[in-house]
Amino acid sequence: MSSKAHLILLISTLLTYYASTLQSVHSVGSYYAPSKKVMNVIDSCWRKNPHWEANRRALADCAVGFGKAAVGGKYGAIYVVTSPADDPVNPKPGTLRYGVIQTKPLWIVFSRDMVITLKNELMINSFKTIDGRGAKVEIAYGPCITIQYVSHVIIHGISIHNCKPGKAGMVRDSPNHVGHRRGSDGDAIDIFGSSNIWIDHCFLARCADGLIDVIHASTAITISNNYFSQHDKVMLLGHDDNYIEDKIMRVTLVFNHFGSGLVQRMPRVRLGYAHVANNKYDEWQMYAIGGSANPTIFSEGNYFIAPDNSYSKEVTKREVKAGWKNWKWRTSKDRFLNGAYFVPSGWGIAAPLYSRLESFSVADGSMVPALTSDAGPLQCVRYNSC
Repeated sequence: MSSKAHLILLISTLLTYYASTLQSVHSVGSYYAPSKKVMNVIDSCWRKNPHWEANRRALADCAVGFGKAAVGGKYGAIYVVTSPADDPVNPKPGTLRYGVIQTKPLWIVFSRDMVITLKNELMINSFKTIDGRGAKVEIAYGPCITIQYVSHVIIHGISIHNCKPGKAGMVRDSPNHVGHRRGSDGDAIDIFGSSNIWIDHCFLARCADGLIDVIHASTAITISNNYFSQHDKVMLLGHDDNYIEDKIMRVTLVFNHFGSGLVQRMPRVRLGYAHVANNKYDEWQMYAIGGSANPTIFSEGNYFIAPDNSYSKEVTKREVKAGWKNWKWRTSKDRFLNGAYFVPSGWGIAAPLYSRLESFSVADGSMVPALTSDAGPLQCVRYNSC
């Protein structure tokens, strides 16, 4: 065989191999095949199903950690948001506020892309799911979300950004009750005296106060797969050092991506317990994980990239001058880059005492860039895998 024939055969073989490789990696009509991706345990529970839209409520079975039991609107009807309009006192059918204040369980979805600018804080009732899959949904440029004295709420797949303080005024929180509010602080999500809450695959940035506050004895909460960016005080767990009711607080932070432009509180913990697992930290300008009033913090399998400056390499910060050496702050399987380091303290068991259903395997920190690669809202297409 001539050298020219050998060359033609070689090129043909390579083209055939390349085509077969593409066919194995890309499914028809999809920008990737989820079965080929490295997925975390939450995403692998539901994302591989191309018929996700026909069974949206299957998402409610996929949480891990302390918020595992947050069923949201799993046992309710589908409610479709068709309008971005808002009326805090007399909300109209088809708006988001009308859906979230109902007393019955509801699984809330959106008919199209929309930016919702609320006129006052959005009070969410118990047993509600806000599911943004299949649309680009933003709550922005006005007051944002309040979860107060309720339970079983799921918020998934929406962007919450540029939130402003709410003004004092009347706000409806159920079909039968409208009350006077003193004004919200400008948090993206304020969880107050509530339990069984799951925040998943959201984007949060640039708010007047915090991005997520968990306060006033809130507990049984999972915050997962979210992308945080461009903010100072990111996440507060615990109202203040003297609010001893927050000792019951149990929060799982898992598979989140703390992106660029963040300063501190990822999270800041008071009194309660936080399991911080398999999160990616691109930046902190002051510190990543902090706290006061003797909280327990277990940092497990995270990926910390310290800033280039020489004075913010430490991941941790105790908001006290002395007396912290007995606090249980532990690190296990974490990965530290660019000089990052974690200062542990205390003794005894710091690992979360999960039930069998709540528990999950935590990967080594080296796996975190892959496990968090899809943090934030997903691009879910009808009749295809997310």
